[in-house]
Amino acid sequence: MSKASRIVGIDYGMARIGVSLSDERKILASPIATVQAEKKLELSVKKVLAEIEKQQAEKNFLVEEIVVGLPLMLNGSIGMLADEVKLFVEQLREVTDIPIVTWDERLTSVQAERSLMESGMSRKKRSKVIDKVAAVIILQSYLDSKGI
Repeated sequence: MSKASRIVGIDYGMARIGVSLSDERKILASPIATVQAEKKLELSVKKVLAEIEKQQAEKNFLVEEIVVGLPLMLNGSIGMLADEVKLFVEQLREVTDIPIVTWDERLTSVQAERSLMESGMSRKKRSKVIDKVAAVIILQSYLDSKGI
């Protein structure tokens, strides 16, 4: 039996990186991890890939694509954080053969924060899951756009 394939979503941040995963049918995104970012970008890339490989081993699937949120400015232009994300994506491409796409993630962190606040979660608890939730929103938006 061949392994099912899934899509990984990433919300890159300078402090924390949220990681999410699609289901086998690529309809639903779920949070899987928050990875602490490192000062050296290549170390952050290694940690994220290690987390993805760990999930693949535990859940027995293949990653067919990685979607990385690209934080464009409200007017659609590229800002400083988007430049950081592009560097992250370049480094990721150097160490993996998995296809990587960037996805417009304007306001996903705001959306994630709002939904967690509405759920009544404390600020301290929100700070621990916000990045995973943002990664879910990025991946879910991407999956929805594919209309599978």
